[in-house]
Formats: sequence, C-alpha cells, structure tokens
Amino acid sequence: MNIHPASSHASRIFNVVKGGLKLAGIEPHVSRSWHRCVTEYGIEPSAARQVSVLDPQSVKELQQRMGELLRVARSEMESLYEQIAGSGFAVILSDMQGAVMSTITDPTLQREFRQAGLWLGALWDERHEGTNGIGTCLAEAGPVTVHREEHFRGYNMSLSCSGAPILGPHGQILAVLDASSVNSNDSRLIQRHTMALVNMSANLISRWNFLSEFGHAWVLRFHSRPEFVGLLHEALLAIDGSGTIIAVNESAMLQLDHSNRVAFIGQSISKFFQFDFDILEQRASNEPSTIWPVRDVAHGRRFFALVRAPLSRTVRAVAARPESISGAIGLSRADQTQQQYVGEDGQMRKNLVCGRQLFAKQVPILLQGATGTGKEAFAKALHRGGLWYDKPFVTVNCAAIPESLIESELFGYTRGAFTGAAKEGRPGKILQSSGGTLFLDEIGDMPLMLQTRLLRVIEEREVVPLGSDQPIPVDLHVISATHRDIRQMIAAGEFRDDLYYRLNGITLHLPLLLQRNDKSELIHTLLREESGDDSLQIAEDAFRKLLDYSWPGNIRQLRNALRTASALCRDDTIRLSNLPQEILDTEPRMPATAHAPVSMNLPADIVAPTSGMPSAALRDAECAALLGELERMRWNISRTAQSLGISRNTLYRKIHKHKIVLTH
Repeated sequence: MNIHPASSHASRIFNVVKGGLKLAGIEPHVSRSWHRCVTEYGIEPSAARQVSVLDPQSVKELQQRMGELLRVARSEMESLYEQIAGSGFAVILSDMQGAVMSTITDPTLQREFRQAGLWLGALWDERHEGTNGIGTCLAEAGPVTVHREEHFRGYNMSLSCSGAPILGPHGQILAVLDASSVNSNDSRLIQRHTMALVNMSANLISRWNFLSEFGHAWVLRFHSRPEFVGLLHEALLAIDGSGTIIAVNESAMLQLDHSNRVAFIGQSISKFFQFDFDILEQRASNEPSTIWPVRDVAHGRRFFALVRAPLSRTVRAVAARPESISGAIGLSRADQTQQQYVGEDGQMRKNLVCGRQLFAKQVPILLQGATGTGKEAFAKALHRGGLWYDKPFVTVNCAAIPESLIESELFGYTRGAFTGAAKEGRPGKILQSSGGTLFLDEIGDMPLMLQTRLLRVIEEREVVPLGSDQPIPVDLHVISATHRDIRQMIAAGEFRDDLYYRLNGITLHLPLLLQRNDKSELIHTLLREESGDDSLQIAEDAFRKLLDYSWPGNIRQLRNALRTASALCRDDTIRLSNLPQEILDTEPRMPATAHAPVSMNLPADIVAPTSGMPSAALRDAECAALLGELERMRWNISRTAQSLGISRNTLYRKIHKHKIVLTH
C-alpha cells in the first residue's frame, strides 16, 4: 500500500517529537522547532495551506517603522540577488515578527513563489508556517537552513530556505534576511554556500545599522588582524563624550572574550584597553584614517584600531551608508588595495596607469566592461590613488534605483518637496560626492530626462535639489561605467550624445576574467583579501578547477566563490568539496591554442560541435559567444534568441547550462 508523502512526513515528525527518536541527518535546530510546533503551537504538519497575510495598509506602516534600515537592506538584497540569480532563489526580508516586508524574485518564478505563500505581507513565523528559514531563524535567534523535508508543514516540503538575523546594536533581532527556493533539488553542500552568502549580507546590514544609530557617538573599530579593520567582521564599540561605552557589537564581544553585553555597557573604555578617552580624541583629530596598534587590559593582546569621531547631523546619514563606509576606511593602505583590485594583467595595468594620469587632471573616465569585471573596484582604485582620496567615494547604480526615485537620489530634495519625503530633506548623491568621486554605475540605464539634468550639473558645476530654486556649487570628479554599447544607444536615440562626450574623456575597456593572463595571481590575492589569512591554501586539484572554469560572472563570481570556500574549509585548505557545484562540473580545458572563435552570425556554430575541438573548449567558446551576443543585444532575451536563430526556450536552456547570471 502506498503511503501519501504528507502522511509519511507527519509520522516522521511525531516519531521525533512524541517517540523521542533521533533520526539521522536531522539538525538540532530542526528537531527543536518541530517540538515547538507540536507542543507549543499545536499545529498540524499535514494541514492544508492557509496563508496568513497582512493587509496593504499594515504592511506599509510596518515598512515605514523600519525606516532607513529597509532602504539599506533592499540595497544589500539587490547585491545578494546578483550573486544567486539564475539559481531559482528569491531574496526575502521579513520584520522581527516574521512578516514579509520586501522580496526580489526571478520574474519567471513569481507565480511559483506566490503559490508557496512567499509574498508581501505573508506571515512566516513558526506559529503560522511551522519550521522554515524565517520563523526558525527568529525562534533560534541565529542563522538557520531548513531544507525540503525539514519543513514542518507538509506543503512546504519543496522549499529550501536559509535565514539569517539582522541584529541591532544591543543584540536584538531587527529583521531576517532569507534566500528561498520553491523547487530546490540542490544538495546540502550547495545550500551551505547560499547560507554563507545570506549570513554575510545580514552581518553587513547589522554593521551598517550600528554605525548609523551611533553617528552621534565615538566609535572604536578594531580587530586582531589589521586587514579586517573596516571590513565585515570588525569589532565596534560606541563611546559617549565621557569615555563610557554605550554599545558593543557581537564581533567586539568575541574579540574580547565576553559573552555578555552587560560587562561593557556603562564601563570606561580604559577598563578594556590600555589608553584613555583623551588618546581616542587625539587619534580622531590627528590621524582619523590611520590604523594604530592597541592592547587590551585583561591579557595584553594586540589589536589594531581606528576611531571615528561623532558625525555632524548633515553628514551622519551619508557617512554610515555601506558605500561611504567602504570608501572612508583603510586609506593608509591605498596602494595595497589598488594592487589587490587591479592585478598584473597587462591590459588592467595599462588602464590603471592611463586612468591615474587623466583622473588626476579631472578628466572624466568611462569604464566599459561586462558585468562582474570589476568596474566599481577599478573606480575605487582610481579614487584612492588620487589627490582627493580622503574625500567621499559615492556610488549611484543607475540600473538598481527605480526610475521614480533616481531624481531625488541624485539631486536630493528640500523639506516638503514631495509626499513621503523626509521632514528634514536629504542631500543627493551628487552633493554627497562633492570634493570626492561620483561613480555613475550602469550609466546606460539612466532615463533620458535625467540625462539632461545631469548634463547641466556637470557643465555648470552646481546642483539644484528638488523643491528648491537655489543652486549649490559642487566639486565633481566623475567616473561612469556601463556594460552597454553607448554609441549604439545614441544612434537609437536612447542616450544623449552631448552627455556621452562630457562623460567620455577616455574609455577604458576592462577585460573578461576569461581573457586575463593573471588569473593565478588574482585567485591568491582575492583569497587573502576575502579570508584575511595568508596561511589559507588551495589544494592543487581545487586550484586547477578554478583555473579551468570559464567564469561567466567574472571577478564578482570568483570573489563570491572564494569567500564562501574560505568560510567552509577546514585545516586552512580549500578543497574540491568547498567549491560550488558549477565549478566542480567543469571538465579540464585543453591549452589555449585549442580554443577557436565562434561566429555569432552562424547559429550552427553554437549548436554543432567543431571537428577536432575538445568538449570543454567548445563549451567555453559557446559560453563566451553567448555572453558576447547577450551584451550586444543589451541582455534582451527575445532579441538575442532572434539574432542567433534559436527559440527563447533554447536560449534559456543554454544560459542555464553555462550558469550565466541574468542580472541586467
């Protein structure tokens, strides 16, 4: 007799909860959650789906309560989605009660996610949905993965979820960041990679929130390794004007071997470190960008620290944002940072030398390159090597900001400029960048109307915020970037030619990672940068896999792979088992001479094998050809399929086959 899967699933749960069985493979957080669902909430694993959803007005009110945290979280969600797009996952943000506040979903899977109940306002706490990534993360107060049959509700068994808490400065949960798949066939190893990415993104938001909330305070930023100061895992202590500690983050407690915040709050900074508040003030005034060695009182251990003085009200919101944080620390290590980002590839070194010479004379730079080739990192290298390295580096992603908001984001607005505006107004990105560098990423996606306003700002060197008629002078140093063919857009009437010539003092072309001749050095350099540990090694077979892979996502994909591999490895050695599955599936490549060009004008060259060409080389050539045609057609699937003479479904299959990430 066949047993229905839902009944079998329910029996399994009750055997664990009521029978006390310890089934192999069941994680402790899952069994604890099953116990809560049965004994505390009294819910049935085999019950029919009944999604509880808040009304739109309640959702709007909850979003407003989250305030700036929601905006910053949304920005990080976009970044996380870029890393996992194409894998069938959605990125979801819930509030502290488990109500979904924001989602980013693959457009082709929106129906499936809605049917699974993963939509705005849905309640995913354990009382409503049982064991799941969001609700169990809230209940366990820590990052969790809930994979398929680990879900309590039988109708959720097709889901695979990884949730991580976004913590406030006092350890309270503010929200949950989650990545969920509706039809996951991934192994637990793949899920561990996803979990690592989600947890890092949640930690980044938590770190931003700490720095933002204590903009009025002195903040000591420290770590036992100098290269970690200013990065994701740095320790943070907020200190008031009398030298008293008022807040501490999780990393600081870990670094100083304390598990209780009570041990810190209300204590003098001199109780923990061998310096007093006067030294803190002197460092902030005289050497704010210089890391200096300090020792703790308890054990005399050496740490490395920076101190941030209280921010003025007008710049407080700006300086705490992720893009401003990353551009404002570690400036004394600028040359090292440039070396890490740029590498030793001949084309990249030539670009850097040329870019430095021209940018020093305020010549605008246009960076041309495929997604993930490191355009923003290259722009930061130019900024940090310039005379205004200590001024803000401000990024505007013209493709990520909704068209309805990009005008206020760029130019700012005054009090009462429009409904929903902040009461005190807000300076725009252009004004924030004055004196420093304005990086206009994906400039090809800027609406035509705003291109006209931007041109006027660049020509007149002044900006007029929305709701004002008073121009404000700005000192602009502009770098723009795009993966699109701007000349083709000009011909099609989609981009202003006069703005193009204003932005294009020179065009620097960034090569694909597949084309770079310094991949070996780049892998080791990025590994040191992501792990912060020179002792970390890569096994020879794993390193060969990294070299053989075609990297359709370029440096961004390589960085993410190394980041998760370094977090997952043991014994300071990255092995094959630590690498993502798409890299493990790569067959060894033949020497470069075996690679042959693929003509995009002849679809048969993509479909039919070339005589004598090894299969791995053919796949690489096909992948490169697909990427080139997608770029040429501005990532329009219909036009790309038409130009290749194949159907959309065939194109989607090939995109999936080569793990090409559709983030455009």
